[in-house]
Amino acid sequence: MLPASSLRMTCCSRTVLQPHRLMRNRLPAPKAVTCSVHCASTSFHNKDTWHSSMNFRVLGTERGLLYHTNKIISPRSCSTRLVKLNCWNCKQILDKTPPFFCSSCKIIQPPEEGTSYFKIMDCDFKFTLDTQKLHTRYLQLQQSLHPDNFSQKSVKEQDFSESQSALVNKAYKTLLKPLSRGLYMLELKGMHLEEGTDSGADSGFLMELMEINEALDEAQTPEEANKIGSDTKGKLADLTEQIDAVLCKGEFDAAKALLAQMKYYANIEEKVKEKLSEFM
Repeated sequence: MLPASSLRMTCCSRTVLQPHRLMRNRLPAPKAVTCSVHCASTSFHNKDTWHSSMNFRVLGTERGLLYHTNKIISPRSCSTRLVKLNCWNCKQILDKTPPFFCSSCKIIQPPEEGTSYFKIMDCDFKFTLDTQKLHTRYLQLQQSLHPDNFSQKSVKEQDFSESQSALVNKAYKTLLKPLSRGLYMLELKGMHLEEGTDSGADSGFLMELMEINEALDEAQTPEEANKIGSDTKGKLADLTEQIDAVLCKGEFDAAKALLAQMKYYANIEEKVKEKLSEFM
């Protein structure tokens, strides 16, 4: 027996793709059906990839008007909207993606589940970003979404404001730095760096890291620490170029290996900052 979610999905597909069934039952064709699909895999049997809750409810007095309140989402996905969503307040179709506000009634909307940080921050899916443009976008969004602007609004609007503002903060921080940006790109492709293991690292590379850490521990002056910090920045800059090159080619396995190296050097960079603070 198929699970309830599969039956609801099948029912939805038949309603949309086979309108003649509606004609046989003498029901008018739906005027608006809204849903959102986020693609990560073509398999519907992987419970970790696809989650669906295809709940439809009738709006108003027209039996054929359906409003889809939940979406098919994937935790790692490119967002592909088949039909636009509707405003929760006035039910008008939302004409922007992602929809922060309804263009008709101007009411704030809830975050659209599964929307990538790149789309939220109006960025191309690229490793190299214009961080100034990213910062400008962040300020613009927070100026309109910040909870302080909704203190006199309804509880629902206040909740949506807090959720939207928090999501924009997270998207901004994730895309701002090359390491977190690259790791997020891997995550969207279903790839993750394993935590707490050096098994995949080259022995020569690990030896180099050990020597750098020892030199940093033994640094007696700010100049010595700054020299290590400068060398580390150079390593990170080189890795940034290499990662950008392989990601442009779609070579995500190569990007994963390079991002693992970047993670080590980023850790050393933080240690340099801590060492310099000891000299103050």
